[in-house]
Amino acid sequence: MIIDLPDTTVSQVAKQLVKVREEGGAVALGRVLTLVISARNGIAEAAIDAANDASREHPMRVIVLTTGEGEAHLDAQIRVGGDAGASEVVVLRAYGAAASNQESLVTGLLLPDAPVVAWWPEQAPTSPATSPLGKIAARRITDAATSPDVRDRLALLSKTHEPGDTDLAWTRLTHWREQLAAVLDQPPYEEVTGVEVRGASASPSTALLAAWLQMALDVPVKWSYESPDKWEEGIKSVRLTRESGDILLERPAPGDAVLTQPGQPDHDLHLPRRTLRECLAEELRRLDPDLLYGRVITEGWEKLGPPETGA
Repeated sequence: MIIDLPDTTVSQVAKQLVKVREEGGAVALGRVLTLVISARNGIAEAAIDAANDASREHPMRVIVLTTGEGEAHLDAQIRVGGDAGASEVVVLRAYGAAASNQESLVTGLLLPDAPVVAWWPEQAPTSPATSPLGKIAARRITDAATSPDVRDRLALLSKTHEPGDTDLAWTRLTHWREQLAAVLDQPPYEEVTGVEVRGASASPSTALLAAWLQMALDVPVKWSYESPDKWEEGIKSVRLTRESGDILLERPAPGDAVLTQPGQPDHDLHLPRRTLRECLAEELRRLDPDLLYGRVITEGWEKLGPPETGA
């Protein structure tokens, strides 16, 4: 069910939500959090779709805020039932002066006594933690992959990081980190003496993986960005050098990976690029600060050298 509320107020939207629950049986008691999404109109629907999918694991209230120029007014839309997954979605479109105070637009619609997560699917503020929406959120989710220059964005995230901040470029690494950790958990238990990471030029995950490996293994790491016209988006390969020979985890095609180890046959692995829904659902599983990400984006990024020249 979709309810349109043109030229409205936050108070009227809140009253309509209560009315929907009372008359339609939509219950907010099972909602575990409020997800606030700040996005442009063209990005908002994709973000809502991902949030609706994730809500099947994390029932929540989703508040989507878009802003625009023009005469000051607020249009709203409420989606429940089949149009909202296991959540209730409130879309706020604020124009002109009505968009000047983002915090006041959403605070009256937050679930009581439930944590708040803020998500910027595309253009994030310079400092998420000190932004109007970031101040009311326990967790703040950004995506460095949407930046025109991913290295500049990672450098900015490193400087402005606060506990509770996270980035989907890090979340996309989960399966790579699990696979590499599993390989090193098997004999022979030899020291890794060198690491090489390669990935697409549009992939901030490449740099974050290199920073994590350097921290975890305490060895020099070479990393490079490859031309986007030659490589698929994302990480291309990781090479770990040990005395008995190199371990190579390589993704030659989207979704497929090959693990090569000394003295063993090659292993074909399924290693797809993670979907937006998967990454969002993973981030919503924890509402405490991701301390490892915090170390990687600050200490790890600071210690990581520049990418190899000619990449």
